[in-house]
Amino acid sequence: MASDTDPASESSTASDASTPALASLALEVTDLGRAAAWYADTFGLVPTRRTDTECTFDVGGTELILRRPTSVPRGGLHTHFAFETTDHEYPAWRARFPDAPEIDFGSFRSLYLEDDDGHAPEIGGTATDGQGLVGIFEVVFEVANVDLASDCWSAMGFSAVDRGDERRRIRMRGPVGADRQFDVELWEPQLGLADARGGVHVDVAFRVQEPAAVADHAFGDMPSVTPREMPDGSVEVYDPDGHHLVLLPTE
Repeated sequence: MASDTDPASESSTASDASTPALASLALEVTDLGRAAAWYADTFGLVPTRRTDTECTFDVGGTELILRRPTSVPRGGLHTHFAFETTDHEYPAWRARFPDAPEIDFGSFRSLYLEDDDGHAPEIGGTATDGQGLVGIFEVVFEVANVDLASDCWSAMGFSAVDRGDERRRIRMRGPVGADRQFDVELWEPQLGLADARGGVHVDVAFRVQEPAAVADHAFGDMPSVTPREMPDGSVEVYDPDGHHLVLLPTE
């Protein structure tokens, strides 16, 4: 897409036909209609499912769910996550949001926005092909202790790819064996780049091989965590920091 083209006019297309490891990310919102309109107007997303309490968008095979809290899980609070677009299309997003903070990471650049509920969607020019927003490549979790949290994510098949020098944070990528992996950033309480906050009770579903075995490996020694296995083979977990994780079996 040329830089003078409105990036939100393109429908979201996955960068390849493979299934992303990140199945869904749910955000807590106070006004569902307002939030759904903001994500549709800002990013050109089209709802795929709508109820009185939820609105779902497909972003390159990952479901972005807006949820008005009426029960549990509630959805994440002030979640920082990153949409993925191509380096070719990134200048169009930069032109669309000229006042948004921008960070240059060397190999790619990212814009930082904020919605009316305090979530911080980022747009990073990391993809090699596709049109529009081709996926979600990062989710940030606030944790009490980075070392303990990273042990759990390592047991779920994620490997450290970056550590903070000045901040207590670690970036991990996985799960192992997935064609389209995603990154988790684990932060101890602090403000990150562009004053983004780490997500509280983040709500994600992701695909792993043998969910029950993975959950037991990651949380089996923690008496405060009770993995719940579902009839479809998925496992639901509330981790020690209160994040809601659903481990789905790979197809």
